[in-house]
Order: sequence, then structure tokens, then C-alpha cells
Amino acid sequence: MPTYNKLIRDRILEIIEANGATFTIEQLTPERHAEEIKKKLTEEVTEYQEAVAGKDAIEELADILELIYAALPIHGADYETLEKVRIAKKEKRGGFEKGHFLIEVSE
Repeated sequence: MPTYNKLIRDRILEIIEANGATFTIEQLTPERHAEEIKKKLTEEVTEYQEAVAGKDAIEELADILELIYAALPIHGADYETLEKVRIAKKEKRGGFEKGHFLIEVSE
């Protein structure tokens, strides 16, 4: 029996049961849930970095986005708040589309 000890998507338990298997879970406290979201986000970012095919990269980006959505209520925010902050930062400092890589600044 494999041991996972990690945060899973909400419907995974249904899928396990549909396959005739059983499971053991722990219901996380809000504090632990926040910690596990951060761990899972790190895992998904690593998987994105290792993705070679475009389809795989998109799958990992979708997982990252899902975790961001899950983290928002923990910080008292929603998608609209996040998007406002993103736009404000982009307007003030720009995005990352141009691919500038800063080496050094001389004073």
C-alpha cells in the first residue's frame, strides 16, 4: 500500500473509491492546510520546470493556478483581488514578456 502524505485534489477520494480501493486521510486545520498548499505549490513549480513538452507544461501551470486559487481565501482574498494587484504591479513595474535579464547596475 503506497503512502503519500501530501495534499490532494478534492475529488481524488471519489476516484480511489471508484477503483475499489480504500484510503486513510487527515482533515487539515486551516493553518496546516496553508502549509500544505505551499508545499504542493513548490512541488508543482518543480514539475513545471522539468516539463519538456508544451502539453505537460500547461498541465503543470493549471495545477499551479489551482493552488493559487486555493490559497487566496487563506489570505482573505479572491481572484478579483489578485487580478487587481497583478494589474497594478504590471502597470507600475511591467510584466515579464520582454525577457530582460539584468546583469548589473552601475552607480
